[in-house]
Amino acid sequence: MSSIQLPHGMTTDQFLAEYWQKKPLLMPAAIPNFKPPIDGNELAGMSLEQEVESRLVIGPDWSVEHGPFDVDRFKLLPESDWTLLIQAVDLWVPEVAELLNYFDFLPSWRVDDIMVSYAEDGGNVGPHFDHYDVFLLQGEGKRRWQIGGECNEDDLAESTDRLKLLNKFTVFDEWVLNPGDILYLPPKIAHHGIAQGACTTFSVGFRAPAATEMLDDLATELLSRDIKATHLADPPLTSNRANQPISSDYIEKIRSLLLETLDDDQLLGEWFAQFMSQPKYPALVPITGEMRTTTLSLSEGDHTTFVNGHVKE
Repeated sequence: MSSIQLPHGMTTDQFLAEYWQKKPLLMPAAIPNFKPPIDGNELAGMSLEQEVESRLVIGPDWSVEHGPFDVDRFKLLPESDWTLLIQAVDLWVPEVAELLNYFDFLPSWRVDDIMVSYAEDGGNVGPHFDHYDVFLLQGEGKRRWQIGGECNEDDLAESTDRLKLLNKFTVFDEWVLNPGDILYLPPKIAHHGIAQGACTTFSVGFRAPAATEMLDDLATELLSRDIKATHLADPPLTSNRANQPISSDYIEKIRSLLLETLDDDQLLGEWFAQFMSQPKYPALVPITGEMRTTTLSLSEGDHTTFVNGHVKE
């Protein structure tokens, strides 16, 4: 299995230099003669299972329901304007996991999961943006994608509690994807996909953890290690300054102390490899046998492999 076919003879190095995390790219026939490894009926069957994370988004007001669902729920759905989304289908269906081989020019440890959606005509999840890179691979049928500009949290509608929808969406480009076409979207780019007839879409997402998420996990790791503690010391004080609000001198002392604690490439490398190889669904590992692997290499000839957050013996 080779990498996806980029348009106009573009190389993967050109894609990484000009588009990756910079701007969208439409890739017609990126996977020629693509035959989707799973269909809407199979996705509906998965949504009945307790262990599978699934959602229904219904109607023009984007009403959200969370699975697992009962088979009778699907008998009551309207003929159009609804979408079923299944997270991490690659964990359950080996043929879906094999699609990741098409993206072997990207770090494997950055992969989050492959979400697969089935939509009836007009089905969509509203105009939104993501904080991560995503390749939208068209399975069965067609989907029309509208692309906007770069967004942030200030552009979200206040009334959306379960779907992070945009309060305003200006369309800059519009494409209809056929089976095997791929649309690449970098983080924070507004987009809106609308099914034209029944269709499936495979969303290959690449994990982009937030700084707060990493700091929280790193703090836990630091506390678990036998590290010599360093403590905050006061900057030069005077009697007048002693009872004043926290000054910029104190902030600089705090920053220096924290940076000194983090000034350890081996520690940061080992923690990050553990962090990025932790399973997305730890409770499912005994069921799915999920394997997330990251290799740390800080010096020539020195490699450490982490599997599911642990050093491989």
